[in-house]
Amino acid sequence: MEPTLSTPQSGLTTEQQQQISAAAQILCAGGTVAFPTETVYGLGADVTNPSAIHKIYRIKQRPADHPLIVHIGAIAQLHHWAQAIPESAWKLAQHFWPGPLTVILQRNRRIPDCVTGGQDTVGLRMPAHPIALALLQALGPEKALAAPSANRFGRISPTTAAHVQQELGPEVDMILDGGACAVGLESTIISFHDDLPQLLRPGGIALSALETVLEGPVLLPHNGQQTIRTSGSLPAHYAPATPLRIYPAEQLWQRAVALAEQDLRILVITWSHNAQSWPALSQSIEQFAMPSDPVAYGQQLYARLRQFDRAAFDYLLVEAPPDHPGWLAVTDRLQRASYH
Repeated sequence: MEPTLSTPQSGLTTEQQQQISAAAQILCAGGTVAFPTETVYGLGADVTNPSAIHKIYRIKQRPADHPLIVHIGAIAQLHHWAQAIPESAWKLAQHFWPGPLTVILQRNRRIPDCVTGGQDTVGLRMPAHPIALALLQALGPEKALAAPSANRFGRISPTTAAHVQQELGPEVDMILDGGACAVGLESTIISFHDDLPQLLRPGGIALSALETVLEGPVLLPHNGQQTIRTSGSLPAHYAPATPLRIYPAEQLWQRAVALAEQDLRILVITWSHNAQSWPALSQSIEQFAMPSDPVAYGQQLYARLRQFDRAAFDYLLVEAPPDHPGWLAVTDRLQRASYH
């Protein structure tokens, strides 16, 4: 089936409402729908339908033990999908939902094993995009969407409907177009082991914001280890096909020249003003300046990596982000994209 794209508009038009109604019917019939969120585009299926969930794994070429995040349409629905919910989880949900926060909780019997990769926990979030919320509301209070990012497993997450179309095309039954994603990076994931909050994946909500709401510290995984499997937790992820390497600003030019001398085409991606003092770039080396603000950098990151991937560079050399908590999510994505 050739996927259908709705038209992005401000607010929900009659046409968009009709598209959302059609999408809900597809989902209830066991199909798949790509839809926008404020973070990235998700590939959704009815969380209670194992055969529909298996379609997601097949389309994404995703390992069966890699869990899916479940999207809900209201905070009150936490009780429907999870149990033994700690007070700190309620506090975060009430403050940040709808928004780019995923909470890992004890699942109840309504969540199939195929959604959680066989684990006893499930990741839940309430997206902030109006089309995503309208779609969830159209499904009803006893339905939810299991929805990883709408791309091949391990590749760059999509932040526009065109990205989904380019990568997954007719394998998806329908694509709802909500324009470019406002955040551009996946949600922050936090778990509650022994009721202690722990950051499992940095994302659209800063660590400092979580600690402010909780009025206490949020733990980081010890030595990078965590017992709960979550989306985006593998060392290699969010990766372009073009090899990507990260270097401090003072090493970028030297590394670029060394590769260019091997008749390779290089793109140097910077964010600081240090690049202004560089020598004139050779014909084999191009430069692109990303924003120096981490939020703006994150908004552009995936779209730019897709753009550069199509430009036939041999290497992408990226200036290392600053060692600052505000850059935690960007640093995480770049490190996984450069893993080799």
